[in-house]
Amino acid sequence: MLICMQVNSDFEILVLDITTKDFSASCPTMKSLCLGPFLAVSDPVSSRAFGGHLTRKCFPKQVHFHSRSVVFSSILCSATLSVLPELEEKQIFDGEKANLLVRDLRNCFDSGRTKSYEWRVSQLEAIFKLLKENEKEITEALYKDLAKPQFEAFVSEVSQVKSSCSEALEGLKNWMKPERVSTSITTFPSTAEIVPEPLGVVLVISTWNFPFLLSMDPVIGAICAGNTVVLKPSEIAPATSSLLANLIEQYLDNSAIRVVEGAVPETTALLEQKWDKILYTGSARVGRIVMAAAAKHLTPVILELGGKCPAVVESDVNLQVTARRIIAGKWGCNSGQACIAVDYIITRKEFAPKLISALKEELEQFFGKDPLESKDMSRIVSSNQFARLVKLLDEDKVSDKIVLGGQRDEKKLKISPTIILDVPEDALVMQEEIFGPILPIITVDNIEDCYSIIKSRPKPLAAYLFTNNEQLKKDYVDKISSGGILINDAILHVATRGLPFGGVEESGMGCYHGKFSFDSFSHRKSVLYRSFDADSSIRYPPYTTEKEKLLKAVISGNIVQIILALFGWS
Repeated sequence: MLICMQVNSDFEILVLDITTKDFSASCPTMKSLCLGPFLAVSDPVSSRAFGGHLTRKCFPKQVHFHSRSVVFSSILCSATLSVLPELEEKQIFDGEKANLLVRDLRNCFDSGRTKSYEWRVSQLEAIFKLLKENEKEITEALYKDLAKPQFEAFVSEVSQVKSSCSEALEGLKNWMKPERVSTSITTFPSTAEIVPEPLGVVLVISTWNFPFLLSMDPVIGAICAGNTVVLKPSEIAPATSSLLANLIEQYLDNSAIRVVEGAVPETTALLEQKWDKILYTGSARVGRIVMAAAAKHLTPVILELGGKCPAVVESDVNLQVTARRIIAGKWGCNSGQACIAVDYIITRKEFAPKLISALKEELEQFFGKDPLESKDMSRIVSSNQFARLVKLLDEDKVSDKIVLGGQRDEKKLKISPTIILDVPEDALVMQEEIFGPILPIITVDNIEDCYSIIKSRPKPLAAYLFTNNEQLKKDYVDKISSGGILINDAILHVATRGLPFGGVEESGMGCYHGKFSFDSFSHRKSVLYRSFDADSSIRYPPYTTEKEKLLKAVISGNIVQIILALFGWS
């Protein structure tokens, strides 16, 4: 039997996955071998052929790599191979296990424990404690997944979850109170109220660009409303996914709140189950898959999708402030990898050079002369996303339209802030959501031409306008349909208490944040209370002309007509 392994200076290990079953039997005395950087370990009995699978892994200076029955440990230029008697097999999360999980959570919900105010508050306080005690670990995980700067990670993720949690703790008691409703004379004497009640078992499918915020914020809403919940974090942000699984298991009630890690098979298994509500954050393509799966069980959904978010810039603005805020809403927002990031700009033709110059000046101020080396800018999440963005830039219709940036570093998965001017409408960069550090600028003769350009595309998740013109502000709010609108800034509306966050049509459906999260994960149950007094015979057979006249008078609410009908007068 032969095992070959190479350890180079980068601690890259080539491992042959062993399939021979009788290795330990043929080598009962072989416990471990210390070897040099190039290894060849032979079966002392014979050199027989065997099947295997070659895999490639990169490790830090000290690792433990499990491959069936062997563990490799690499330290500098030596390695240790140990033979283990047991075979380690990956646990598969399939439809059967997903069904058992949902059944357990439904039993927990049916017990009524999650409906109490005390349970909800205890879980919210536990989340607050989780945030306080693990802020460093959270920001480190976000850096591993996205190279997200610590400051940005705190502002855009950790602090936002803290804000959601504190808002829920402050408002929960009032949110849970039944809402009194006035009743009419037709039900007199009576009282009525709207009672918010939890839906049941909720599924939250998160995404990778803000993997902590977009996981915990919906979970907070589901807990507030008294539901049990399963969180499926994104496998594209593995460090944050693993951290979420560990922290939620450690801090929260695992009989009611669970995390399922994995990729497409695990998500598919979850979507096959019957849920009482599903919240999905991601692309419209996958949103359709989620909605189709939910429709089989008539499960309601909240879809937080995206789209091409426009920013219209009039020439009457404070140019420096406008440039800085656009940069913050594009490149300072996870390097443009955000559903609410500015996707493209519309401005006057004669104003475009001034705007580009201001953006260039402020970008250099923020990220230096070589932004690829800046520590204040996130990287692209994966090689696949990097290749997609490079394809957008290298298209023949686009490559000669670059007026700023365009540099890229595939090894670091970084693309410098890039501005392209007046690309054709049929270019790929104008046909799909960019989700990266590329910013097209479209020029028009009249700023009012922006309406037809924006309306020619699906409704965006956010729309931005920079102007001092009050009439233009009113017209923009009136004429542009989008998930949200922000005047003279970008992205900040999603962090504003009291405002819902959600899309419309292609950019999503439903909303959450704060009280809106509580409402979205609750059912508003109508309740009418009546006594046994004043049981009028007017509603019961036999139906007579006198009863009909009285009923019409009562429904009309006309006191005079009611009195006349009671006395039998016309």
